[in-house]
Amino acid sequence: MTSSDIFELALIVLLAAGGQAIGTRLRLPSIVLLLPLGFIFGAVLGVLDPDELFGDLLVPFVSLSVAVILFDGGLGLRFASVPEGAHRAVAGLLTVGIAVTWVAASLSILALFDLSTQMSVLLGAILIVSGPTVVIPILRAARLGGRVATVTRWEGILIDPIGAIIAVVTFHLIVTNVSFNTLHGAEDFLLTIAVGVLAGGVGAVALFLILRFGGLSQSLEVGLTLALVLMTYAVPDVLLEDSGFLAVVLMGMAIANQRRVPIAHIAEFKEIVGGILTGILFIVLSARVSASSLTDVLPASLALVAVLVVLVRPLAVALSTLRSRLSLRERAFLAWMAPRGIVAASVASVFALELEDRGVPGAADLVPVTFIVIVATTALYGLSARPVARLLGVADDSEREGARG
Repeated sequence: MTSSDIFELALIVLLAAGGQAIGTRLRLPSIVLLLPLGFIFGAVLGVLDPDELFGDLLVPFVSLSVAVILFDGGLGLRFASVPEGAHRAVAGLLTVGIAVTWVAASLSILALFDLSTQMSVLLGAILIVSGPTVVIPILRAARLGGRVATVTRWEGILIDPIGAIIAVVTFHLIVTNVSFNTLHGAEDFLLTIAVGVLAGGVGAVALFLILRFGGLSQSLEVGLTLALVLMTYAVPDVLLEDSGFLAVVLMGMAIANQRRVPIAHIAEFKEIVGGILTGILFIVLSARVSASSLTDVLPASLALVAVLVVLVRPLAVALSTLRSRLSLRERAFLAWMAPRGIVAASVASVFALELEDRGVPGAADLVPVTFIVIVATTALYGLSARPVARLLGVADDSEREGARG
């Protein structure tokens, strides 16, 4: 490793932390600043070259970082925090909502881009994913309260592993040349879930035993937790690729909902680590995107964003919340909240690398289209969430009113 490599690593961390700090001060989702920063220092200035810097370790680094982020998201899923009437809405968004989004997005991509049916379906699956790294900061900035905040948070966290699994199964179908008309995809999907559930359960039990009977200091507990999270992702991923994503989310959920051992110190540390890893990933992945690849797909990508925002998301929410107890105002806000985040970016990057190596047509378009959708939806929803929440009467203004009093 040369001094230039060390400088690049230090710069990545500085941009990640600095972008998040500036975003917090401006009350903007950090991704709105991080992706442009990575693009500027990568494609524009040529200072950062993640492929040369990380080499073959780029994909493993991205995958392990996403695993930590998903575990942190799972720690935020406490069943007791779901208010009465929100369970049906969450279930609907994670079933009917996902199906509607996947189908509608895939058809839109097929119509707007010069991509094959298989690549359109893959990109549609990638764009299912929203994610806590963008949803939670937007909710905080909007000061959203009540059921709609809880529903949005749970959807954002759980849709990451579900969308990733769907994308992985679709990816396997493409690289193995398996027909979409066979049952092979459904079998892979169910097997991935089974392996993820089993691994997540084993990881949660192991972590519980360490916290309950280990007799360790808090610092050692945090270190072992991090190591166990990485192994809970890595072991099932060796058996069945990307089943580890679901495993770490379930592991986090299980630990968050047990009552025997305190986890406040672990949750706080994971939030810090998850935050800095998110920033680093955004910088690294956006630095890999070239200016020419963005301009080639920009018009069609913006048209896709318009379809996703105006048609696909409202349709998905309308159909998935038909029998829920959410009010019309709450449903309207949900229909105006579907930003894409780091998991979509990382999954698209990993798939693009492998598909390009295999010479699959259209693979080079995965990353630029995904990044344009991420930036556009995050900026749109991030800047409008607070005004829309207040307009619909779902914002929690108690803090502001208390200050006035």
